[in-house]
Amino acid sequence: MDGTAWLLFILIIQLIHFAGTWKLYVKAGRKAWEAAIPVYNAIVLMKIIGRPGWWVILLFIPIINLLMFPVIWVETIRSFGRTSLLETWLVILTLGFYIYYVNYALDVTYVEDRSLKPKTALGEWVSSIVFAIVAATLVHTYFIQPYVIPTGSLEKTLLVGDFLFVSKFHYGARIPMTTVAAPMVHDTLPVLGIRSYLKKPQLPYMRLPKLQEIKRNDIVVFSWPADTVRVFFKKEEGVVKPIDKKSNYVKRCVGLPGDSLSVVDGYVHIDGKRTQLPGRAKPQYTYTIYSDKGVSSRLLAEVGITEFTRKYLSGPLNQAQVVALSDYLIGANQTQNGEVELYTNHYGIPVSVIRKAKLNLREVTERERSVTMTEKEAAALETNAAIDSVKRQLEGPGKAGYNIFPQDKAFAWNNDNFGPIYIPEKGKTINLDVEVLPLYKKIIRDYEHNTVSVNGNQVLINGNPTNTYTFKQDYYWMMGDNRHRSEDSRTWGYVPADHIVGKPVFIWMSIEGINEGISNWKPRWDRFFTTVGGDGEPRSYFRYFLIALAGWFVFDYFRKRRKKKQ
Repeated sequence: MDGTAWLLFILIIQLIHFAGTWKLYVKAGRKAWEAAIPVYNAIVLMKIIGRPGWWVILLFIPIINLLMFPVIWVETIRSFGRTSLLETWLVILTLGFYIYYVNYALDVTYVEDRSLKPKTALGEWVSSIVFAIVAATLVHTYFIQPYVIPTGSLEKTLLVGDFLFVSKFHYGARIPMTTVAAPMVHDTLPVLGIRSYLKKPQLPYMRLPKLQEIKRNDIVVFSWPADTVRVFFKKEEGVVKPIDKKSNYVKRCVGLPGDSLSVVDGYVHIDGKRTQLPGRAKPQYTYTIYSDKGVSSRLLAEVGITEFTRKYLSGPLNQAQVVALSDYLIGANQTQNGEVELYTNHYGIPVSVIRKAKLNLREVTERERSVTMTEKEAAALETNAAIDSVKRQLEGPGKAGYNIFPQDKAFAWNNDNFGPIYIPEKGKTINLDVEVLPLYKKIIRDYEHNTVSVNGNQVLINGNPTNTYTFKQDYYWMMGDNRHRSEDSRTWGYVPADHIVGKPVFIWMSIEGINEGISNWKPRWDRFFTTVGGDGEPRSYFRYFLIALAGWFVFDYFRKRRKKKQ
């Protein structure tokens, strides 16, 4: 909806409000015209129902207002003596239009000094729950949002199972564009598995003032530009989503608006110069390790490597044994000689499970293994006498990789050797021709809402021939630290400014094995209550939190005890 459409929509809402309440305003001792003036009518209504004036602000905050409208409807009819449970449900289920019946069909009297305290314990409980949801939704939408790391694209900087607090106010909270949505959920309703929002009406993109700009190498949460999935991690027919209902991703912002970015042998370069990552960043690459004696899983684990596959061989399995192994396997294969190959992650299969299921397994120690690790871990293996060679896997320059942006055969790029590519800056103009167009077509068409076509060697935007284009917003380049196991801007391109969600600031909990069933969960206590940014190794403040919490309980106990004596 554009500005004119929204103005018309607001006008219609005001007319609906005036038509349904003007007689009630009069019965409350006000003037009929006061029900017709936008904003002022809400201030007057708060006085009529005996609620504070700051509630008016809540009525104009997207998503929060959806929670407040039913409260206002109920408070309005109760201010005129309609307090039955039936009428409460009627005004809610009719989306407030029951007020029309009260306004025109009933001879009601304004209750000037009505008690605002709920008459029953249930009423008090409901009132408390409603405003707890309002407060939580306000914080969740505009200040701090909880987020859990679902994939290993930032290992070992951020780990799968890290629970984050993401600040919305650092980069300026994005006003929800989707105006009708369930609070406290993203794109899908839990249990029901259905869409949690209506696609219309939509607000234009707006942000609150920001505390800081996005800096190069900041870790950023953003709406995944390429998202067309109804449910994350579930393969099915794609859907078109509003920007603020796209799946949230977290990556490192390696390129800023105006940068010329390239990846050379796996390293990011800006304007031809290799960038230096912050100290806490732990970029990983895939290496081939060779040892004539075999590369043991034990040796890899001792170095701290966690991204590798273990292979076991077993005889035929019965159904009970298959069930016992199901929580640990990531794959299985039947060999020609009747043996079964079993594949697990780096945890392997616990000895207790092997014994209980009466399995006869042996782990295969292969001479050559493909392993994801940091350069520091690779250097540690190179010095180990049991290892013959450690070689990083690289796709060389000029070799087209799989599913690489801009998905055009004219650009023979890959994950290790990519670009150079210009990252668009708001207000900047580029020269545009059919050779350059693939790099910016998605921006011009999908993010900035123009039609794009080609007639011979001529580019047409909105039907008009052109050889330049001026960008309407900033764009960013996001990459995962797990460079060979991250689907990022190298796959789907630029991240528009209107897709930015926030900045991860705090890890409040971390669970190892979060995607492997609750029986396999292991708390990473050293990561509880640690900061995401900063210098040096992360430091846990969990013990200080527990001390403060214990102190509060002791203080509260003696406070209540003193109060009881008085």
